Amino acid sequence: MNKHTYLNSQNANYIDELYRKYHQNSNSIEPSWRYFFEGFEFTQEVKPPTKDISGSKETDLVNAYREKGKFLANIDPLIEPPTSHPLLDLSRFGLDTIKYGKVINQLKETYCRTIAVEFTHIEHREAREWLQEKMESTKNTPALTNDQRKKILQRLTQSEAFEKFLHTRYVAQKRFSLEGGESLIIALDCMIETGSNLGAKEFVLGMAHRGRLNVLTHIFGKKPEYIFTEFEAKYQTNDSLGEGDVKYHKGYSADISTLQGKTVHLSLASNPSHLEAINPVIEGITRAKQELHKDRNRTQVLPITIHGDAALSGQGICYETLNLSQLDGYTTGGTLHIVVNNQIGFTAIPQECRSTTYCTDLAKMLDIPIFHVNGDDPEAVWFVSKLATEYRQKFNTDVFIDIICYRRQGHNESDEPTFTQPAMYKKIKTHPTIREIYEKKLVQSSILTETESKNMFDEIMLDLTQAQKHAQEKTPQPYVSVFEGQWSGFKQPTYKDIFTQITTSVSEEILKKLSDKLNHVPPAFALHPKLNRFFKTRDHSVQSGSGIDWGNGEILAYATLLLENYAVRLSGQDAGRGTFTHRHAILYDYNTNEIYIPLNHLDEKQAPFFVYNSHLSEAAVMGFEFGYSLANPRSLVIWEAQFGDFTNGAQVIIDQFISSSESKWQRMSGLVLLLPHGYEGQGPEHSSARLERFLSLCGKNNIIVCNLTTPAQLFHALRRQMKRDFRKPLIIMSPKSLLRHPLAVSDLSEFTKHGFQEVIDDPVITEPDQIKRLLICSGKIYYDLSSERSVRKLFNIALIRIEQLYPWPETLLAYTLNRYKNVSEIFWVQEEPQNMGAWSFVSMQSLSTSVVYIGREIGSAPAVGSSKLHEQEQKEIIDQALKIN
Repeated sequence: MNKHTYLNSQNANYIDELYRKYHQNSNSIEPSWRYFFEGFEFTQEVKPPTKDISGSKETDLVNAYREKGKFLANIDPLIEPPTSHPLLDLSRFGLDTIKYGKVINQLKETYCRTIAVEFTHIEHREAREWLQEKMESTKNTPALTNDQRKKILQRLTQSEAFEKFLHTRYVAQKRFSLEGGESLIIALDCMIETGSNLGAKEFVLGMAHRGRLNVLTHIFGKKPEYIFTEFEAKYQTNDSLGEGDVKYHKGYSADISTLQGKTVHLSLASNPSHLEAINPVIEGITRAKQELHKDRNRTQVLPITIHGDAALSGQGICYETLNLSQLDGYTTGGTLHIVVNNQIGFTAIPQECRSTTYCTDLAKMLDIPIFHVNGDDPEAVWFVSKLATEYRQKFNTDVFIDIICYRRQGHNESDEPTFTQPAMYKKIKTHPTIREIYEKKLVQSSILTETESKNMFDEIMLDLTQAQKHAQEKTPQPYVSVFEGQWSGFKQPTYKDIFTQITTSVSEEILKKLSDKLNHVPPAFALHPKLNRFFKTRDHSVQSGSGIDWGNGEILAYATLLLENYAVRLSGQDAGRGTFTHRHAILYDYNTNEIYIPLNHLDEKQAPFFVYNSHLSEAAVMGFEFGYSLANPRSLVIWEAQFGDFTNGAQVIIDQFISSSESKWQRMSGLVLLLPHGYEGQGPEHSSARLERFLSLCGKNNIIVCNLTTPAQLFHALRRQMKRDFRKPLIIMSPKSLLRHPLAVSDLSEFTKHGFQEVIDDPVITEPDQIKRLLICSGKIYYDLSSERSVRKLFNIALIRIEQLYPWPETLLAYTLNRYKNVSEIFWVQEEPQNMGAWSFVSMQSLSTSVVYIGREIGSAPAVGSSKLHEQEQKEIIDQALKIN
């Protein structure tokens, strides 16, 4: 079927009637038809149709320009546009150039000047026709006052002067200049102004390093002297705040006033050099802020992402993040995307970077408009930015603006671009700046004089000189907001704070009442037959006070937090049911498929419980949850891996954000990662959550890493995460076989009378002086050792569990070891190969005596593929650990 069927299949008489009504009173017909007739001025070129014009040559021509006009558009500032295209040749439509010249000119004015549009693929008819009307009624030309034009010139002048100042005063220092792409400032100005007029109160921005200092200065209002201070490097260092980061990675937030006098809050997320990795993070931040604002229409908090052309088309996380846009658990009501398209990726040209025509072709996976605009035409940039923002607020979808520009310097200011692109940079060297082009236009239009423009530039340079002088004389320290807003009441903890016991126990009465609610469904709800016994058993274990399993302990933790007004957000692949069928947080009516979530039916005043099955993504979803945790520290935010090793797909998020955001950017997070981990003979892919990788990232008390052995320990760890007055990411090696292990259960008293234990001493040892061999372990292998010890009746071996590996519980472990006065041998026992798991980390810790390793030999893969070989290896570990010399 032809994609323009919505036009071509109309009844001829109906169109005739519409056209006659249009002549009688143009306002009497539906706007989309009015603009159809208006936009192409058939009144001057074609007599009112007396026959069916569906599929007519005229209509085909109009639709061709709507779809293909982009091929003639003047959107590349470095290349002259083509003058013709075979798909738009009039001979193809059998039309006369003389007769249709005026129509062609109007079509070209709309679709073939400095704006090219891709919108005919949009299936949402109302949205497509809304765009059509906006563009064709204006010919894609903004109606700007002279004052607005002067303002645009002023912003371009500020941006260019800033870069030239840095280029001459701080020679060869990296700044990743915006030169050639200064229209970005115009786009952001317009988006913020337009968005605020349409109800936006906050904007959350994510961008890589290119142009970041310029954006901080001219959009966020960060004083130039603060930026110059970092170039001068005269400020006092303070390593108590962490390692810090380079100036073009740091975030910032500010309240600014729009031209209309509205106050809006701007946030620029800190970003590593992994370019597009920030995209899902700002989506998570935005989602959390929208929920805090009770912004159900998602129009008060807007995300804006600024991409590079090579990164957008090359980085997989871009696709993963775009796929979040309309998913219930992750949508933010549409993101405004700006591509600063330098037409080069470091030294690689587009033909080396992508297999598509445009860098934005990835966005066609969504039903959204894509604008390509010549960066040398700031008025066109302003127009599409306004249109994009209006579209986003009206239709709640993403919109892309591809600002095609260039990079005047090399990749950084010490880079020589002519080594690889000599021809391109010969053009750039002689090409006037955007400001110079626009200044010439305004002077020719008598809007201002050359003298006025020069004075504008000189005044800005003078202000920058004064700011530099201030930075050199007083070395001002920029204020870093840490514990403000939603973070008020939190603090930076000491090592002592981390080990301070927090009350996490809950009364028996409350737990039993909650269990009753959690394990019963409304009478009309048809529970799956196999789940009847499941919930009866779960409730019985709580009511009887024994045999509480892992899933039960987890659900009780959530329920108690919800009752205490802490919201809980859990997401991941199959998180609702749980990969191992242990959670069942979402129930489905067996007859109607209706959803029921018991955790949201505990009490009228409880906090909400959110649980979402994510799409098949690790990097974007984990990044999203990290961002959410940054913006809402009073919500327990959890990302669960389907299998622990799936974190491999999110390593950038773990390395660059979770483990280091506090140290680099003073940005705390309480994100919890639940990572199924354990050796059950399932092969190398689903055994290890790569505990060693997390431990290798540990430093300066940055994260908490746990390998727990009881449901009560999980209960207290999750509650402790929220009850503390500080936030640290919590990494939990979750079990698999222990979910149903008969020994991996807890009594109710462990929930009501105890708290979290970083170290668990051997509960069966009553005479520690009789112990000769001490085994220290963590996680699942404890049960293998304990069971076999009982079978062999080895009562002179003690088992100590390290439940929290980092921060290392040195004092608590020393206290425990001190009980065993006569121990002659101490071993660390683990399931993982020697070069994996916790051993390398444990071996570096200071212990009172030497510890010997027992476990698998060094391996290249986390586990063997043969279940038989796995059992043999496991038996050898147990035999070696329990063997008495």
